[in-house]
Amino acid sequence: MDIKEYLPQIIASAILIVLLPVSRYLFSKIVVKSGHIIQMPEARILQVRKVVSIIINILFFLSLGIIWGVNPDNILLGLSSVFAVIGVAFFAQWSILSNITAGIIMFFNAPFKVGDRIHIIDKDIPIVATIENIQTFYTHIRTEEGELIVIPNNLFLQKIVSVVEKG
Repeated sequence: MDIKEYLPQIIASAILIVLLPVSRYLFSKIVVKSGHIIQMPEARILQVRKVVSIIINILFFLSLGIIWGVNPDNILLGLSSVFAVIGVAFFAQWSILSNITAGIIMFFNAPFKVGDRIHIIDKDIPIVATIENIQTFYTHIRTEEGELIVIPNNLFLQKIVSVVEKG
C-alpha cells in the first residue's frame, strides 16, 4: 500500500480538519453578534451556538466520509435508518426538528424578545402575556393572572402575535 495513492484524501481531510474550528469560530461570532444586535439573552445565544455547532460537526463528518469514498447514498441510507429508529423510539422526531428550526428562526428573525408583552390572536383562546424565556424547543409566557404557559416554538410561530409593549 502506497501513501501516495491516498494523498488527495489526506490533503482534503487536513484542509477539512483546519476548517472545522475556523468555521465553528466564525459561526459562533456571527450568532453572538446577531444575538447582541437583536438583544437576546446570553442563555438563548448559548443555545443557538450549541445547535449551530452540532450542525457544523455533522456536516464535517459527512464531508469526511465523502472524501474517503463513502457513497453519499449509503450515508443517506444510514441517516434515514437512524432517523427511523429515533422516530420509532421517541414518536416525535419531526416535532423536535421543527421546534429546533422554529427556535433558530425566532432567534435570527425576532419580532419579539424576552420581556415583551404580547397578544396571541386566537379566536378560541386569545392570550395577553409577557415573554419570560425563549428556549430551543419552547417559549415560556406568563399571563397577567400569573399563569405560566409553555408553547412549543413551532406552534408559537404559527400563531398571529402582536407586540403590545416592548420589554
